[in-house]
Amino acid sequence: MDLYEYQARDLFEKYEVPVLAGIVADTPEEVRAAAEKIGGVVVVKAQVKAGGRGKAGGVKVAKTPDEAYELSKAIFGLDIKGHVVKRVMVAQGARIDKEYYFSVLLDRANRSYLSLCSVEGGMEIEELAVERPEALARIDVNPGTGIDKAKAVEIAEAAGFSADLVDKVSDVFVKLYNVYKGEDATLVEVNPLVLTEEGDVIALDGKVSLDENAEFRHAGHALLEDKDAADPLEAKAKANDLNYVKLDGEVGVIGNGAGLVMSTLDVVAYAGENHGGVKPANFLDIGGGASAEVMAAGLDVILGDPQVKSVFVNVFGGITACDAVAKGIVGALAELGSSASKPLVVRLDGNKVDEGRAILRDANHPLVTLAETMDEGADKAAELANA
Repeated sequence: MDLYEYQARDLFEKYEVPVLAGIVADTPEEVRAAAEKIGGVVVVKAQVKAGGRGKAGGVKVAKTPDEAYELSKAIFGLDIKGHVVKRVMVAQGARIDKEYYFSVLLDRANRSYLSLCSVEGGMEIEELAVERPEALARIDVNPGTGIDKAKAVEIAEAAGFSADLVDKVSDVFVKLYNVYKGEDATLVEVNPLVLTEEGDVIALDGKVSLDENAEFRHAGHALLEDKDAADPLEAKAKANDLNYVKLDGEVGVIGNGAGLVMSTLDVVAYAGENHGGVKPANFLDIGGGASAEVMAAGLDVILGDPQVKSVFVNVFGGITACDAVAKGIVGALAELGSSASKPLVVRLDGNKVDEGRAILRDANHPLVTLAETMDEGADKAAELANA
Protein backbone atom coordinates (compact mmCIF):
# COMPACT_ATOMS: atom_id res chain seq x y z
CA MET A 1 0.00 0.00 0.00
CA ASP A 2 1.43 3.35 -1.08
CA LEU A 3 0.89 6.23 1.32
CA TYR A 4 0.14 9.84 0.57
CA GLU A 5 2.87 12.34 1.39
CA TYR A 6 1.07 13.64 4.46
CA GLN A 7 0.74 10.11 5.81
CA ALA A 8 4.44 9.51 5.26
CA ARG A 9 5.21 12.79 7.02
CA ASP A 10 3.15 11.74 10.04
CA LEU A 11 4.98 8.39 10.21
CA PHE A 12 8.32 10.19 10.02
CA GLU A 13 7.33 12.42 12.91
CA LYS A 14 6.34 9.34 14.94
CA TYR A 15 9.88 7.99 14.55
CA GLU A 16 11.51 11.37 15.29
CA VAL A 17 12.64 11.99 11.72
CA PRO A 18 13.01 15.79 11.40
CA VAL A 19 10.05 17.17 9.42
CA LEU A 20 8.27 20.49 9.03
CA ALA A 21 4.74 21.28 10.15
CA GLY A 22 2.04 20.04 7.80
CA ILE A 23 -1.75 20.21 7.86
CA VAL A 24 -4.10 18.51 5.39
CA ALA A 25 -6.96 20.46 3.85
CA ASP A 26 -9.91 19.49 1.66
CA THR A 27 -11.16 22.97 0.72
CA PRO A 28 -9.61 26.38 -0.04
CA GLU A 29 -11.10 27.65 3.22
CA GLU A 30 -9.29 24.92 5.15
CA VAL A 31 -6.11 25.83 3.30
CA ARG A 32 -6.38 29.42 4.50
CA ALA A 33 -6.98 28.28 8.08
CA ALA A 34 -4.01 25.92 7.95
CA ALA A 35 -1.75 28.65 6.56
CA GLU A 36 -2.82 30.99 9.35
CA LYS A 37 -2.06 28.33 11.96
CA ILE A 38 1.39 27.48 10.56
CA GLY A 39 2.31 31.10 9.88
CA GLY A 40 4.88 32.57 7.52
CA VAL A 41 5.61 31.16 4.08
CA VAL A 42 3.82 27.88 3.32
CA VAL A 43 3.74 25.40 0.46
CA VAL A 44 0.43 24.06 -0.83
CA LYS A 45 1.07 20.52 -2.10
CA ALA A 46 -1.35 18.30 -4.01
CA GLN A 47 -1.85 14.93 -2.34
CA VAL A 48 -1.89 12.32 -5.09
CA LYS A 49 0.03 9.10 -5.47
CA ALA A 50 1.99 10.24 -8.50
CA GLY A 51 5.29 11.93 -9.21
CA GLY A 52 5.83 15.16 -11.08
CA ARG A 53 3.38 17.18 -9.00
CA GLY A 54 5.47 20.34 -9.21
CA LYS A 55 5.77 20.22 -12.99
CA ALA A 56 2.01 19.67 -13.24
CA GLY A 57 1.23 22.74 -11.13
CA GLY A 58 0.38 20.80 -7.98
CA VAL A 59 2.89 22.52 -5.70
CA LYS A 60 2.68 26.26 -4.98
CA VAL A 61 4.48 28.58 -2.56
CA ALA A 62 2.32 31.14 -0.73
CA LYS A 63 3.49 34.06 1.39
CA THR A 64 0.14 34.79 3.02
CA PRO A 65 -2.98 32.81 3.99
CA ASP A 66 -5.01 34.66 1.35
CA GLU A 67 -2.47 33.78 -1.32
CA ALA A 68 -2.55 30.14 -0.19
CA TYR A 69 -6.35 30.25 -0.46
CA GLU A 70 -6.23 31.57 -4.03
CA LEU A 71 -3.47 29.23 -5.22
CA SER A 72 -5.24 26.20 -3.80
CA LYS A 73 -8.25 26.86 -6.02
CA ALA A 74 -6.12 25.99 -9.04
CA ILE A 75 -4.76 22.84 -7.38
CA PHE A 76 -8.05 21.29 -6.25
CA GLY A 77 -9.50 19.34 -9.19
CA LEU A 78 -6.19 19.30 -11.04
CA ASP A 79 -5.53 16.10 -13.00
CA ILE A 80 -2.01 14.82 -12.37
CA LYS A 81 -1.23 11.71 -14.41
CA GLY A 82 -4.82 10.51 -14.10
CA HIS A 83 -5.12 11.38 -10.41
CA VAL A 84 -7.57 14.16 -9.55
CA VAL A 85 -6.53 16.30 -6.58
CA LYS A 86 -9.11 16.22 -3.78
CA ARG A 87 -6.81 16.95 -0.85
CA VAL A 88 -3.74 19.10 -0.28
CA MET A 89 -1.17 19.47 2.45
CA VAL A 90 -0.24 22.92 3.66
CA ALA A 91 3.40 22.61 4.70
CA GLN A 92 5.70 24.99 6.52
CA GLY A 93 8.14 26.72 4.18
CA ALA A 94 11.89 26.12 4.38
CA ARG A 95 14.97 28.12 3.43
CA ILE A 96 16.71 25.41 1.40
CA ASP A 97 20.47 25.39 0.96
CA LYS A 98 21.01 21.93 -0.58
CA GLU A 99 18.89 18.97 -1.66
CA TYR A 100 19.74 15.28 -1.24
CA TYR A 101 18.15 11.89 -1.91
CA PHE A 102 17.83 8.85 0.37
CA SER A 103 15.85 5.63 0.25
CA VAL A 104 15.83 2.13 1.65
CA LEU A 105 13.86 -0.53 -0.18
CA LEU A 106 13.25 -4.23 -0.59
CA ASP A 107 15.67 -5.69 -3.14
CA ARG A 108 13.63 -8.66 -4.34
CA ALA A 109 16.23 -9.84 -6.87
CA ASN A 110 18.88 -10.26 -4.17
CA ARG A 111 16.45 -11.15 -1.36
CA SER A 112 17.85 -8.33 0.71
CA TYR A 113 17.50 -4.61 1.41
CA LEU A 114 19.11 -1.83 -0.58
CA SER A 115 19.84 1.81 0.22
CA LEU A 116 20.10 4.42 -2.52
CA CYS A 117 21.61 7.78 -1.68
CA SER A 118 22.83 10.86 -3.53
CA VAL A 119 23.94 14.39 -2.77
CA GLU A 120 21.96 15.37 -5.88
CA GLY A 121 18.34 15.29 -4.77
CA GLY A 122 15.20 16.98 -5.98
CA MET A 123 15.14 15.52 -9.50
CA GLU A 124 13.54 12.26 -10.62
CA ILE A 125 15.81 9.55 -9.25
CA GLU A 126 15.15 7.39 -12.33
CA GLU A 127 16.63 10.14 -14.51
CA LEU A 128 19.69 10.44 -12.29
CA ALA A 129 20.22 6.68 -12.29
CA VAL A 130 20.25 6.65 -16.11
CA GLU A 131 22.01 9.92 -16.90
CA ARG A 132 24.60 9.94 -14.08
CA PRO A 133 24.66 6.53 -12.36
CA GLU A 134 27.95 7.36 -10.65
CA ALA A 135 26.11 10.04 -8.65
CA LEU A 136 23.87 7.45 -6.99
CA ALA A 137 25.37 5.28 -4.25
CA ARG A 138 23.92 1.77 -3.98
CA ILE A 139 24.63 0.13 -0.63
CA ASP A 140 23.45 -3.36 0.30
CA VAL A 141 21.77 -3.58 3.71
CA ASN A 142 21.74 -6.82 5.68
CA PRO A 143 18.17 -7.38 6.95
CA GLY A 144 19.59 -8.94 10.09
CA THR A 145 21.54 -5.85 11.14
CA GLY A 146 19.76 -3.10 9.24
CA ILE A 147 21.06 0.46 9.21
CA ASP A 148 22.83 1.30 12.44
CA LYS A 149 25.09 4.32 12.92
CA ALA A 150 28.09 2.64 11.31
CA LYS A 151 26.09 1.55 8.24
CA ALA A 152 24.52 5.00 7.97
CA VAL A 153 27.98 6.61 7.96
CA GLU A 154 29.04 4.16 5.22
CA ILE A 155 26.02 5.21 3.12
CA ALA A 156 26.67 8.92 3.65
CA GLU A 157 30.34 8.64 2.73
CA ALA A 158 29.59 6.53 -0.36
CA ALA A 159 27.07 9.15 -1.51
CA GLY A 160 29.70 11.90 -1.26
CA PHE A 161 28.53 13.93 1.73
CA SER A 162 31.13 16.32 3.08
CA ALA A 163 32.86 15.30 6.31
CA ASP A 164 31.07 17.97 8.33
CA LEU A 165 27.66 16.60 7.26
CA VAL A 166 28.22 12.85 7.55
CA ASP A 167 27.40 12.67 11.27
CA LYS A 168 24.27 14.79 10.92
CA VAL A 169 22.72 13.04 7.91
CA SER A 170 23.64 9.56 9.16
CA ASP A 171 21.53 10.16 12.28
CA VAL A 172 18.56 10.85 9.99
CA PHE A 173 19.28 7.72 7.92
CA VAL A 174 19.07 5.59 11.07
CA LYS A 175 15.70 7.10 11.97
CA LEU A 176 14.38 6.58 8.45
CA TYR A 177 15.41 2.93 8.64
CA ASN A 178 13.51 2.70 11.91
CA VAL A 179 10.42 3.74 9.95
CA TYR A 180 11.16 1.07 7.34
CA LYS A 181 11.61 -1.68 9.91
CA GLY A 182 9.03 -0.57 12.45
CA GLU A 183 6.21 -0.24 9.91
CA ASP A 184 7.12 -3.28 7.77
CA ALA A 185 7.65 -1.09 4.73
CA THR A 186 8.96 -2.12 1.33
CA LEU A 187 10.07 1.44 0.53
CA VAL A 188 10.97 4.54 2.50
CA GLU A 189 12.12 7.39 0.27
CA VAL A 190 12.93 11.03 0.92
CA ASN A 191 13.34 13.32 -2.08
CA PRO A 192 14.42 15.85 -1.24
CA LEU A 193 16.16 15.50 2.06
CA VAL A 194 17.30 19.08 2.56
CA LEU A 195 19.93 21.08 4.36
CA THR A 196 18.40 24.40 5.36
CA GLU A 197 20.23 27.70 5.51
CA GLU A 198 20.03 27.38 9.29
CA GLY A 199 21.98 24.09 9.08
CA ASP A 200 19.14 21.65 9.80
CA VAL A 201 18.63 18.37 7.89
CA ILE A 202 14.94 17.87 7.17
CA ALA A 203 12.87 15.26 5.33
CA LEU A 204 10.93 17.59 3.06
CA ASP A 205 9.01 15.09 0.93
CA GLY A 206 8.50 11.43 1.78
CA LYS A 207 7.21 8.34 0.04
CA VAL A 208 6.37 5.15 1.93
CA SER A 209 5.06 1.80 0.70
CA LEU A 210 3.81 -0.68 3.29
CA ASP A 211 3.83 -4.46 2.97
CA GLU A 212 0.19 -5.54 3.05
CA ASN A 213 1.29 -9.05 4.09
CA ALA A 214 2.27 -7.54 7.45
CA GLU A 215 -1.09 -5.89 8.15
CA PHE A 216 -1.82 -8.39 10.91
CA ARG A 217 0.98 -6.75 12.91
CA HIS A 218 -0.29 -3.21 12.34
CA ALA A 219 -3.94 -2.60 13.14
CA GLY A 220 -3.52 1.07 12.31
CA HIS A 221 -2.47 0.45 8.71
CA ALA A 222 -6.06 -0.25 7.67
CA LEU A 223 -6.89 3.35 8.59
CA LEU A 224 -4.27 4.60 6.11
CA GLU A 225 -6.00 3.03 3.13
CA ASP A 226 -7.88 5.44 0.88
CA LYS A 227 -10.88 3.30 0.03
CA ASP A 228 -12.46 6.05 -2.09
CA ALA A 229 -9.42 6.12 -4.38
CA ALA A 230 -9.12 2.34 -4.67
CA ASP A 231 -10.01 0.65 -7.94
CA PRO A 232 -13.51 -0.80 -7.33
CA LEU A 233 -12.62 -4.11 -8.98
CA GLU A 234 -9.47 -4.48 -6.87
CA ALA A 235 -11.49 -3.57 -3.78
CA LYS A 236 -14.09 -6.24 -4.60
CA ALA A 237 -11.34 -8.81 -5.16
CA LYS A 238 -9.69 -7.93 -1.87
CA ALA A 239 -13.00 -8.30 -0.05
CA ASN A 240 -13.19 -11.86 -1.42
CA ASP A 241 -9.55 -12.66 -0.58
CA LEU A 242 -8.59 -12.91 -4.25
CA ASN A 243 -5.14 -12.01 -5.54
CA TYR A 244 -6.12 -9.61 -8.33
CA VAL A 245 -4.32 -6.89 -10.24
CA LYS A 246 -6.04 -4.97 -13.02
CA LEU A 247 -4.13 -4.55 -16.28
CA ASP A 248 -4.88 -2.68 -19.48
CA GLY A 249 -6.11 -5.45 -21.79
CA GLU A 250 -9.08 -7.38 -23.13
CA VAL A 251 -8.54 -11.02 -22.08
CA GLY A 252 -9.46 -11.80 -18.49
CA VAL A 253 -7.19 -14.40 -16.87
CA ILE A 254 -7.96 -16.81 -14.01
CA GLY A 255 -5.47 -19.39 -12.78
CA ASN A 256 -4.46 -21.26 -9.67
CA GLY A 257 -0.97 -20.36 -8.53
CA ALA A 258 0.98 -17.17 -9.09
CA GLY A 259 3.56 -18.86 -11.34
CA LEU A 260 0.92 -20.35 -13.61
CA VAL A 261 -0.97 -17.05 -13.84
CA MET A 262 2.22 -15.13 -14.68
CA SER A 263 3.10 -17.57 -17.47
CA THR A 264 -0.50 -17.38 -18.71
CA LEU A 265 -0.20 -13.61 -19.02
CA ASP A 266 2.88 -14.06 -21.21
CA VAL A 267 1.20 -16.67 -23.41
CA VAL A 268 -1.93 -14.54 -23.83
CA ALA A 269 0.15 -11.48 -24.74
CA TYR A 270 2.07 -13.54 -27.30
CA ALA A 271 -1.12 -14.99 -28.80
CA GLY A 272 -2.69 -11.55 -28.90
CA GLU A 273 -0.09 -10.37 -31.39
CA ASN A 274 -1.89 -12.50 -33.99
CA HIS A 275 -5.34 -11.19 -33.04
CA GLY A 276 -5.34 -7.42 -33.22
CA GLY A 277 -2.82 -6.90 -30.43
CA VAL A 278 -5.18 -7.85 -27.58
CA LYS A 279 -3.54 -8.18 -24.16
CA PRO A 280 -4.25 -9.67 -20.73
CA ALA A 281 -6.79 -7.67 -18.74
CA ASN A 282 -5.75 -8.79 -15.27
CA PHE A 283 -3.81 -11.06 -12.96
CA LEU A 284 -6.13 -13.21 -10.86
CA ASP A 285 -4.89 -16.11 -8.76
CA ILE A 286 -7.67 -18.10 -7.08
CA GLY A 287 -5.14 -20.15 -5.12
CA GLY A 288 -5.60 -23.78 -4.23
CA GLY A 289 -9.38 -23.71 -3.87
CA ALA A 290 -11.68 -23.58 -6.88
CA SER A 291 -15.14 -24.00 -5.39
CA ALA A 292 -18.19 -22.52 -7.06
CA GLU A 293 -18.05 -19.63 -4.58
CA VAL A 294 -14.39 -18.84 -5.28
CA MET A 295 -14.80 -19.19 -9.05
CA ALA A 296 -17.97 -17.07 -9.00
CA ALA A 297 -16.19 -14.34 -7.04
CA GLY A 298 -13.31 -14.39 -9.52
CA LEU A 299 -15.55 -14.31 -12.58
CA ASP A 300 -17.70 -11.59 -11.02
CA VAL A 301 -14.63 -9.37 -10.63
CA ILE A 302 -13.31 -10.00 -14.13
CA LEU A 303 -16.67 -9.71 -15.89
CA GLY A 304 -17.21 -6.41 -14.09
CA ASP A 305 -14.35 -4.92 -16.11
CA PRO A 306 -15.88 -3.33 -19.25
CA GLN A 307 -12.58 -3.77 -21.09
CA VAL A 308 -12.77 -7.57 -20.82
CA LYS A 309 -14.04 -9.24 -24.00
CA SER A 310 -13.23 -12.87 -23.17
CA VAL A 311 -11.94 -14.91 -20.22
CA PHE A 312 -9.25 -17.59 -20.15
CA VAL A 313 -9.47 -19.99 -17.20
CA ASN A 314 -6.18 -21.90 -17.00
CA VAL A 315 -6.02 -24.40 -14.13
CA PHE A 316 -3.62 -27.20 -13.27
CA GLY A 317 -5.26 -29.69 -10.93
CA GLY A 318 -3.18 -30.63 -7.93
CA ILE A 319 -4.51 -30.76 -4.40
CA THR A 320 -7.72 -29.40 -5.87
CA ALA A 321 -8.55 -31.84 -8.66
CA CYS A 322 -9.84 -30.81 -12.09
CA ASP A 323 -13.29 -32.31 -11.48
CA ALA A 324 -13.73 -29.98 -8.49
CA VAL A 325 -12.58 -27.05 -10.63
CA ALA A 326 -15.03 -27.97 -13.38
CA LYS A 327 -17.88 -28.20 -10.87
CA GLY A 328 -16.81 -24.80 -9.58
CA ILE A 329 -16.99 -23.29 -13.07
CA VAL A 330 -20.43 -24.80 -13.77
CA GLY A 331 -21.69 -23.66 -10.38
CA ALA A 332 -20.24 -20.19 -10.84
CA LEU A 333 -21.95 -19.71 -14.20
CA ALA A 334 -25.24 -20.86 -12.69
CA GLU A 335 -24.78 -18.50 -9.75
CA LEU A 336 -23.90 -15.51 -11.95
CA GLY A 337 -26.72 -16.15 -14.42
CA SER A 338 -27.24 -13.39 -16.96
CA SER A 339 -24.35 -11.34 -15.58
CA ALA A 340 -22.03 -13.93 -17.15
CA SER A 341 -22.24 -12.79 -20.76
CA LYS A 342 -18.69 -13.06 -22.13
CA PRO A 343 -17.08 -16.18 -23.65
CA LEU A 344 -14.90 -18.39 -21.44
CA VAL A 345 -12.08 -20.58 -22.70
CA VAL A 346 -11.17 -23.28 -20.17
CA ARG A 347 -7.98 -25.32 -20.14
CA LEU A 348 -7.70 -28.03 -17.48
CA ASP A 349 -4.73 -30.28 -16.86
CA GLY A 350 -3.37 -32.41 -14.05
CA ASN A 351 -5.20 -34.45 -11.42
CA LYS A 352 -8.53 -35.88 -12.71
CA VAL A 353 -8.36 -33.87 -15.93
CA ASP A 354 -10.54 -36.33 -17.91
CA GLU A 355 -13.29 -36.18 -15.30
CA GLY A 356 -13.13 -32.38 -15.24
CA ARG A 357 -13.38 -32.02 -19.00
CA ALA A 358 -16.29 -34.50 -19.05
CA ILE A 359 -18.20 -32.36 -16.52
CA LEU A 360 -17.78 -29.26 -18.69
CA ARG A 361 -18.74 -31.10 -21.88
CA ASP A 362 -21.86 -32.51 -20.23
CA ALA A 363 -22.85 -29.07 -18.93
CA ASN A 364 -22.58 -27.78 -22.52
CA HIS A 365 -22.72 -24.15 -21.46
CA PRO A 366 -22.95 -21.87 -24.54
CA LEU A 367 -20.24 -19.52 -23.22
CA VAL A 368 -17.63 -22.22 -22.51
CA THR A 369 -15.04 -23.48 -24.97
CA LEU A 370 -12.66 -26.26 -23.91
CA ALA A 371 -8.98 -26.14 -24.87
CA GLU A 372 -6.48 -29.00 -24.72
CA THR A 373 -3.34 -26.91 -24.16
CA MET A 374 -2.36 -23.55 -22.70
CA ASP A 375 -1.25 -22.24 -26.11
CA GLU A 376 -4.51 -23.35 -27.73
CA GLY A 377 -6.57 -21.77 -24.96
CA ALA A 378 -4.68 -18.47 -25.06
CA ASP A 379 -5.02 -18.29 -28.84
CA LYS A 380 -8.78 -18.98 -28.71
CA ALA A 381 -9.33 -16.43 -25.91
CA ALA A 382 -7.40 -13.80 -27.88
CA GLU A 383 -9.39 -14.60 -31.02
CA LEU A 384 -12.71 -14.23 -29.16
CA ALA A 385 -11.60 -10.98 -27.55
CA ASN A 386 -10.64 -9.56 -30.93
CA ALA A 387 -13.91 -10.67 -32.48
